[in-house]
Amino acid sequence: MKRLRRFPQLTEAQYREMLQPPSGRPRCVIDTDARNEIDDQFALAWALLSRDALDIEAIYAAPYSFLQRWRDLQKAALVKANPAAASDADKALLITYDLQLSRLERAATDIGDRAQMDPQALTLVEPGRGMELSYQEILLVCEKMGIDFTNRVFRGSDRYLESYDTPVKSEAATHLVETALTASAESPLYVLAIGAPTNVASALLLAPEISERVVVVWTAGYPTTITGIAQESFNMEQDMLASQLLFDCGIPLVYLPGFHIGAQLSLSLPEMAAWVKGAGAIGDYLYWLYTNNPHFPFLGLSGHFGRSWIIWDLINIAWLIEPRWVPSYLIDAPLLSADRRWRRVASPRHLMREGLDISRDAIFRDFFHKLASAADRTSRPNS
Repeated sequence: MKRLRRFPQLTEAQYREMLQPPSGRPRCVIDTDARNEIDDQFALAWALLSRDALDIEAIYAAPYSFLQRWRDLQKAALVKANPAAASDADKALLITYDLQLSRLERAATDIGDRAQMDPQALTLVEPGRGMELSYQEILLVCEKMGIDFTNRVFRGSDRYLESYDTPVKSEAATHLVETALTASAESPLYVLAIGAPTNVASALLLAPEISERVVVVWTAGYPTTITGIAQESFNMEQDMLASQLLFDCGIPLVYLPGFHIGAQLSLSLPEMAAWVKGAGAIGDYLYWLYTNNPHFPFLGLSGHFGRSWIIWDLINIAWLIEPRWVPSYLIDAPLLSADRRWRRVASPRHLMREGLDISRDAIFRDFFHKLASAADRTSRPNS
């Protein structure tokens, strides 16, 4: 049975105060699985271009791994080949992976061949390797932007939580605790979590008292009002214990659903060519990432004709820069079950804030404008 450490009990008034949309130049840290695909790099670039609006204290590397999805994909292939022998759970996997399997079959990809599924060796990695790749990617994004953030980038957890009350110690978790203790309920530290929340959960387990001083802003699956389906959310499913802790421990939480809110943040190749390519070293790098997406082989995709890609993680940055770009409301926090379903209970729960909609065009206009302005500044000759 899960056990939960004793966390401070906040009053409704405290939740309402701490969950007010931010103003001024809020202090924040960014917790990112920066190399798991390509959206984190866009989010990091936009945040670093927005330091007039955000006081970025640190960036943490989060773990990631697509190995479980690879195993599930192979199970789904067995179901497709022999449905009569499959369990109900495995049949459900086929619903999730059927289109992907069809694309991989057309591409003549051997799904059991790791080198074919992950030719760049970036997705089918152990969580600790994913964290290290993310750490190096954070440094690379900073380098492309001409920003020396080396002393503010920290390695995170090398594995997911193995117990509901035992943290994974890391530089990131330690730094988060130390930084949070300098904040207050009146001026909280915002934790922008755009990956599996292992580092965040570990910091909370190391020092439960920081829940009175921080606001976690996390993006993952479906709205919490959708209670009948299991979440298909990479940020959530990797470390279910850490994800459950965010909703159980009572920390002030801003939950920004990926479906169908963050999912509106899609970009096409023509938009990338028009507004990102050529916008300095970071713009060219983001364009290269877009056209060399490491997930295409795994998903059985090729080419960009008629295709867009969702830049999910911009949603966290957007809410902190301008909360009106991501309208939200206060709601009782649900329970998150081990089978990745939201559960509503009769007894009162603490408040959290949940995203409701998104201003896609306003977000990208701000991002493109800042890219262009930064590129223009760096291209000017010295006076």
